[in-house]
Amino acid sequence: MKSIRRIFGLFFLLLGSLSLILQPAHALRTQSDQPLAIVLTAKGPIMPPMLEYIQRGIEGANRENAEVLILQLNTPGGSIDTMLKIITVIRASDVPVIVYVAPRNAMAGSAGALITMAGHASAMAPETSIGASSPISGSGENLNSTAEAKAMEILKATIRPLVTPRGEEALKLAEAMIDEAKAATANEALDAKLIDFIVDNVDDLLESLDGFTVQMNDGPRTLHTANTRTEPLEMSLIEQLLLFLTDPNIAFLLLAIGVQSILIEISSPGGWVAGFIGVVCLTLAIYGMGVLPVNWFGLIFLLTAFVLFILDIKAPTHGALTTAGVASFIVGALVLFNSPGVPQFQRVSVPLVIGVGIFLGLLFFGILMFALRALHNPVSMGVASYIGKTGTAKTWEEAGGQVQLASELWSAEAVHESDKIGKGDQVEVVEVKGLRLKVRKIK
Repeated sequence: MKSIRRIFGLFFLLLGSLSLILQPAHALRTQSDQPLAIVLTAKGPIMPPMLEYIQRGIEGANRENAEVLILQLNTPGGSIDTMLKIITVIRASDVPVIVYVAPRNAMAGSAGALITMAGHASAMAPETSIGASSPISGSGENLNSTAEAKAMEILKATIRPLVTPRGEEALKLAEAMIDEAKAATANEALDAKLIDFIVDNVDDLLESLDGFTVQMNDGPRTLHTANTRTEPLEMSLIEQLLLFLTDPNIAFLLLAIGVQSILIEISSPGGWVAGFIGVVCLTLAIYGMGVLPVNWFGLIFLLTAFVLFILDIKAPTHGALTTAGVASFIVGALVLFNSPGVPQFQRVSVPLVIGVGIFLGLLFFGILMFALRALHNPVSMGVASYIGKTGTAKTWEEAGGQVQLASELWSAEAVHESDKIGKGDQVEVVEVKGLRLKVRKIK
């Protein structure tokens, strides 16, 4: 119990220290008469850490009375719940939020498309794309007909007030992105008036926005972005770390390392390093899996795999249980992260799963070989371990004498009376009888 308490104490101490060190910094600026444009760069899946980042940026823009906040977006999509919260934050902002899909070859996929529509103005870089916004369930599977219809209607109701002012073509394209998972190029989106501009960079965007009118909560507002200075606001280290943990490959590795470390701690209690590593890795993995669309049924296969590994060590079957454990581990990981309907960017790498499964199998097979070898080794503890060892006769008479084995002095007698043992002769222990050795002279 003391070891467990120590492990958790160290973990929470480390977590507290990180939260103090990695406190997000707010946007700071020097005093200037120039209008300010704060630029956020949101790259990666739409997950809770991105919500925190965007919310922090909007709060900073409101506090600094910025002219605009530019959200440079490049995302394949992500959590619908997080997307809806981001839309709420954007629409509540007192500073105009301009969503800019960039750089070239970037995309505002799935949930990212709806965030783009929620901006007070929107723009795309050349060669970018937007759309494919059909919803899936939180476990990554396609929704049934009723649930799918409800989800689609909610999403369309969310974007309808935002897109309707842009015209019938824009609304038609936006609804097709939800109903039919339709995607559009930057030029197609501009032709349908779903976006306002196609620009190469942030400077061109600010130039295009000068004199442009956006609809805010307090009414229309004309933007004055000529001679606006830009100030980037990067993700904090803690936001980057949390977003990193939502990578399915990272979550999978943390899960594998965490369970393995806990098993080491259980099999060799008394230490704390393996247990500490296991607790940290499992905690971080659980955070990632809590955000990702996972099928929790896969955990049954993973737990079965580790049970089989342990059983093969305790009751050796010459690798049969280890082989079954590797197969169960691979199937469990794929069921957990790669269920049907999960977007490709949220799937775990199949070669990575197979590689880790084979590595764990080889690791446990190696442990098994050591265990089997130990069973066949002669006893190396107690008096029986002295049999076969050699020593030196220190004193010897006809009936016996004393023999030194390493640093110990033993009473001894000859196995055969014909052995003529003398002082200084090398002898070998043949038998241990009570506290007396039976030895023979080494020729």
